[in-house]
Amino acid sequence: MTTETLSVAQRLGGDQFLARTFGRSYHVARGDAASVAGLVSWDDLNAILTQHRLEAPRFRLALDGEQVPAFRYSRPVVTRRSTTWQRLQTASLHEQLANGATLVLDAVDELHTGVGRLAKHLENWLRTAVQVNLYGSWTGTEGFGTHWDDHDVIVVQLDGAKRWRLYGPTRTAPMNRDVATPEEPPEQPVADLVLGPGDVLYLPRGWWHAVAASEGQHSLHLTCGLQTTTGADLITWLSETLRGHEIVRTDIPRFGTESEQREFLDQIAKLLVDELTSSDLIARFGLASDATEPGRLAPSLPYVHGIPPEQQLRVHLVVARPHLATMPDGTAQLIAGGEEWTFAPKALPLLQLLLNGSSHSLGELAAAAGLSVEQVAALVNELVSGQVAAIGAAP
Repeated sequence: MTTETLSVAQRLGGDQFLARTFGRSYHVARGDAASVAGLVSWDDLNAILTQHRLEAPRFRLALDGEQVPAFRYSRPVVTRRSTTWQRLQTASLHEQLANGATLVLDAVDELHTGVGRLAKHLENWLRTAVQVNLYGSWTGTEGFGTHWDDHDVIVVQLDGAKRWRLYGPTRTAPMNRDVATPEEPPEQPVADLVLGPGDVLYLPRGWWHAVAASEGQHSLHLTCGLQTTTGADLITWLSETLRGHEIVRTDIPRFGTESEQREFLDQIAKLLVDELTSSDLIARFGLASDATEPGRLAPSLPYVHGIPPEQQLRVHLVVARPHLATMPDGTAQLIAGGEEWTFAPKALPLLQLLLNGSSHSLGELAAAAGLSVEQVAALVNELVSGQVAAIGAAP
């Protein structure tokens, strides 16, 4: 696990944070510039903008709650194959940023190795999908106005200073698809914070907030957005799992007698009550969510015909929430990426190695399990085919 991930998780409070703060209130953990020095820099951002063709809304500028039209900082380029893309104009970009626009780069975890590691390890800790966006600002102008998000966020300040005014929630746990919108926030914030390099802020969904660079300083920060896991998700999953029962698959007796309709509903109710009163329902739902988590994109080129038994080749898992269990007969069961594998007991040590998030050579895995490199390559081929592992150093 990387030092930057350790500093985020540990500074927030680890298990104590999950038990007392997560989903309940905001939390600020102070740090220092040294703790985030190796995460992502201005040079990294410049390189990403230089080396990628990033179209809106993946890359965008925001000002006073509105998206700045792309033509104000880019120009269309038509290739010889008659495709058009927007090329950034650095002078115009700088001008917009100097005049108060906020730079936004979505899903930077897919573009930067260090941020990708941070996202993956937060996914492992918090057991949910994470997308990391990057924000840069240069003035006290707010890019998005006072607003709330429909997901929890963990903010990591990288450079400069950012002022956060927090107003609290006006609707408990609002959702993207909801039946009502939150009321407007109060005039006075419940907290007025300035984050410096290395500081970490956790903010639950629904908390109104306004953000601007502090005192005109430039600012660079990451916002790690956490996918919500709500009662609605549990109900949706439950409706899917209950399809194994005949009564759930049966047509609703819309034209039946009152007694037939009552009997139908009573049978449905019994199924639901039995599930909702079972002590392990949430645990089963969590396991199902982890088991169906898709892996992060990681091709294993050039090995399109399978993984050769070469000791130096390195393999890593591309899923953050795999489940590994020893079965009563001693076999090793791995559940990940919507797939399930059962391996011989000897495979357990090498699977445990892979679960630490690092990459390991086929030779190291073979030595740990007492297997041949050929046997390990065959096992790894199964995982690569299932899109839960890849060849190459862990990103």
